[in-house]
Amino acid sequence: MSSARRRATRVALSTALPALLLFTAIPGHAAPADPTPGTAVTDGSALPPFGPEATGDGDGGDGGGGETADILAADAAYNAVRTAPGTTVSSDAFAAGRKSANGMPTSGGRWSELSGAPYNTADHSYQIGPHMAGHGVASGRITSLAVDGPYLYAGAAGGGVWRSTDQGAHWSPVFDQQDTLSIGAVAVNPADHSLWVGTGEANSNADGIAGGGVYRSTDHGQTFQPVGNRVANSMVFRISFAENNQVYVATNQGLLKHPSKQIRSPWQTVLKPDPNPTGSPYRTSFVTDVHVRPGSHGQTVVAALGWRGGTTPADLQYNGFYVSNDAGSTWTKATPGGDLDPGRFGRTTFDWTPDGGKLYAVVEDPTNVSLGGVYSADSGDVDGKWTKLADAAKLKASGGRAGTPGAQAWYDQYVTVDPADPNHVYLGLEDIYETSDAGKTWDTIGPYWNYDLPCYDDDPAKNTCPNTTHPDQHAAVVAPDGTAYFGNDGGVWSRPAALRKVVQWTDRNATLRTLQYFYGGLGASPDGKGDIAWGGLQDNGYSVLTPGSDHMAEPKGGDGFDVVVDPKNGNRVVAEYTNLAMAKSDDGGHSWYYATPNCAQNKTSPCETDGRFNAPFSADPGNADHWVAGGRYVWDNQGKGWDTTCWQQVCDWKPVRDLGAGNASTAVAVSGATTYVGWCGTGNGCNPGAATPFTSGIDTNYGGSWHRISAPELPNRFVTGLTVDPADAGHVYAVYGSYSRHWIDGAGVGHVFESRDGGAHWTDISGDLPDAPFSVVKLWKGQVVVGGDVGVFTADGSGCWRRLGAGLPNASVSDLTVSPDGSYLMAATHGRGLWKITG
Repeated sequence: MSSARRRATRVALSTALPALLLFTAIPGHAAPADPTPGTAVTDGSALPPFGPEATGDGDGGDGGGGETADILAADAAYNAVRTAPGTTVSSDAFAAGRKSANGMPTSGGRWSELSGAPYNTADHSYQIGPHMAGHGVASGRITSLAVDGPYLYAGAAGGGVWRSTDQGAHWSPVFDQQDTLSIGAVAVNPADHSLWVGTGEANSNADGIAGGGVYRSTDHGQTFQPVGNRVANSMVFRISFAENNQVYVATNQGLLKHPSKQIRSPWQTVLKPDPNPTGSPYRTSFVTDVHVRPGSHGQTVVAALGWRGGTTPADLQYNGFYVSNDAGSTWTKATPGGDLDPGRFGRTTFDWTPDGGKLYAVVEDPTNVSLGGVYSADSGDVDGKWTKLADAAKLKASGGRAGTPGAQAWYDQYVTVDPADPNHVYLGLEDIYETSDAGKTWDTIGPYWNYDLPCYDDDPAKNTCPNTTHPDQHAAVVAPDGTAYFGNDGGVWSRPAALRKVVQWTDRNATLRTLQYFYGGLGASPDGKGDIAWGGLQDNGYSVLTPGSDHMAEPKGGDGFDVVVDPKNGNRVVAEYTNLAMAKSDDGGHSWYYATPNCAQNKTSPCETDGRFNAPFSADPGNADHWVAGGRYVWDNQGKGWDTTCWQQVCDWKPVRDLGAGNASTAVAVSGATTYVGWCGTGNGCNPGAATPFTSGIDTNYGGSWHRISAPELPNRFVTGLTVDPADAGHVYAVYGSYSRHWIDGAGVGHVFESRDGGAHWTDISGDLPDAPFSVVKLWKGQVVVGGDVGVFTADGSGCWRRLGAGLPNASVSDLTVSPDGSYLMAATHGRGLWKITG
């Protein structure tokens, strides 16, 4: 393997990292730097950072990790679509949209899962992808784990709660029809074995969605009931039980308390010290962990208030450790001594030894938004002396493969004590570490990947590295039978807790179907045996499923976004990484070539530098060789299809429209010579809350020349999807994200609009459609079909909408694709994989 391939592309971290509340829009961040030059991709070195082998490390050193800039740029893109023209929106808006959707009539058949096969990232027939990284079978992001005898529970970021009774060999979803599938925490009450679920992922990341409270199941997940009053805008970090029949929940809105034996009484907020006089979304008292001290009979409770930082110093003034010695009735801010710096408390995770004699903590430093250190209080007292056990340098020396261990400690972190051995502690950051001597020494037992290790070889026959875990760690738990389970951005892995100092893992993802798709595409298999399904995934590259295969493969790694697939030949695909960094393949993903107007490869003038993190591109439904892409400029490949090249001074992409400085495309549609482009702008990356007001609109060349549509009836929100009637280029549909003015000032009304005169006039056909963000609009079987955060809906254009089909889990639908023969529709969900319906 070349050193160029192994070296991570350097990513610059902004000096002011913004925040995420429920759908809080934030400024964007720098794109990855130029890759190694080249045109054809044969060893992974010639593309922009598509796969893990080319992912940035925050400090420019070798290794993986350090994707903070990318994660936060994605954060801006994902959340602004759901808040514009505002900067925040209450989760009450989502709850109302879901309630409306649940009450609608249903038409059509039943959805069936298309992506049910295991996602094997180690398929060696794809030589460009991360097949040698050592990750094995993967799934979507897991945020929390819990065990109860034979029951193993996994909470997924966007895929609900899953249960296994055979150590993860087989999984079943148990939360699919709840209002939200965004999970922050799962926990089992040891007093009665009830399962508690906190909704709302708490990692403040690109696609984290806040929830609506806490649920309890007394029958191992067969049924659930909400606990107490609904907790709007909840992000749940931890659920912790006390011996005195109380339960504590650490949330982004302070620390909540409730009797654990009943569910009817309202939640009590027992710790929310920041008065937040300005209503800042960063000062809502982010309590990132809570633990009850073992042996204290429920009297001693410790919590961490840890806003991650990256905003203003004032947002950090209440950060710190808090302690109650009277069962949560009163609280004081702790004054820990020793190595802990009280001015550098950010996101923190605790764990006590089983006897309560020692307290461990992993602490993020909010002044630089990375790892501050790993500490222990040997007295077990939060006010006692703390000793620093590890920092980034020590973890790197232990074999850490992340460029800078803990560069993403604001996003991925945990510390977990082995209940059978108080000196045995697991630490999760980008890699997984362990100590068997209470922190004196550390070993990297879950390296980020296998590249660069002495055991590694490009030739699978010569490679002797054992499989590792997927990077970016979020959860760990040790079961009573001695099995340790670990959750990360790629699913669940396990190993015996008695195993020490070695890399030895079993992936538990074969039936854990929580993949988080952004887009999907379909093309007929050349052998005539069916269709090839492609999709772009959060942190899991691009999946491909060929007819008759017993698994999906990952031909390219990293973050996967939009895909264009030739409907007549599914081996021909174009895949986008970020900021219009596109590559093409005509052999089913076995080789890749540049095909992007991005300035990293295109040195003509102009080139594209201002595309959104997840920039739009599309093919003409009537001519799969004709592509249009959008950044600041609208780009046309002149119908050259898979012969399109763009490298240095030669580029087939031609700019046909300049949207203007500060503006960027959000949706594109093309039909023959006619193109429509949705755009946004504030002069600052289209993010609401900038110095200039958020604006949006639609440009088109319908009629022969480019012009900006003047349509006061259209709302001032993100144009998220466009589609053109193939029989009439003047007949176009547009869908919008975010919520109406009922929830967001200045947002207007309506989500689906139709024009029959090339955009000169529009009709709101939203009718009784739920007021919720929508991502995509398609024409299928004579119907208008839209997909979004609360499902898939269909109408004949009259404004009378119905839910399309039954059996689709309540995950956000990010894309819809009509099959090549028109017989079925595929939905790409962000948390529950790919699904299809025939009518």
